Amino acid sequence: MGAHVEVMDLVAQMKADEQTFVLATVVRTVSVTAAKAGAKAIIRPDGTIVAGWIGGGCAKGAVLKAAREALADGEPRMVSVRPENLLAELGVKPGETREGVRFASNMCPSKGTMDIFVEPVLPHPSLVILGASPVALSLAAQARPLGYHVTLAAPAADLAGTPDVDVLIGSFGLGELHDAKRFVVVSTQGKGDETALRAALATKAAYHAFVGSRRKMAALREKLIAQGVDAALIDRVKAPAGLDLAAITPEEIAMSILAEITPERRRGQRSKDED
Repeated sequence: MGAHVEVMDLVAQMKADEQTFVLATVVRTVSVTAAKAGAKAIIRPDGTIVAGWIGGGCAKGAVLKAAREALADGEPRMVSVRPENLLAELGVKPGETREGVRFASNMCPSKGTMDIFVEPVLPHPSLVILGASPVALSLAAQARPLGYHVTLAAPAADLAGTPDVDVLIGSFGLGELHDAKRFVVVSTQGKGDETALRAALATKAAYHAFVGSRRKMAALREKLIAQGVDAALIDRVKAPAGLDLAAITPEEIAMSILAEITPERRRGQRSKDED
């Protein structure tokens, strides 16, 4: 009981710290096994088990493989480790998946069966907003209830108050950011456009966008290319930002940007066959 509580305490702490990990839980055992139902382990992305225990090498390899895959697509998995004779009775081979269960062979002398639920725990997606324009502030306000970890970066002099964000940076120097799937939006609207765009281009993200007209973006593109910035890098920036929803107000423009981000945020999480 004590070890279980300790693992769950660490899970709560790692979630609060927005860390990426996998929680593996033994949900069923049959015959002799090293770990029993209810045993848990925390697995980091590098495969390190930092707390808990789910048995020895008989199950570890299959669980670590499932953990890597779960972190890659964000989907939980069930792994069933069984002796080869039981796999043969079911008509499945090691590594085969059937009805959502991945089967693996137990080569240990115990010849027991273990079913392990492998659950990825991912940090909130990161939305980095550069600028303190009305669109930037509306974007931050709408993004947090949708589950984004919001970082807003703007010179302190441009901020009239303290926006409700997770991280506030008083300049366009982003430094170390929240480590998650990242989306970057430049919404300076005339106040430090070039500096902010440079900072955005230097930041790895699944999505880059600029709130402004095509003409303004074209002018900035020419200026940055003349200064040696890679044109291909600039051309990844969506400008103007957001879906074409005929948006006019800052709130509507912010909504159109979040609508554009959503498919990329959810990529790989929904089956194409879903109704």
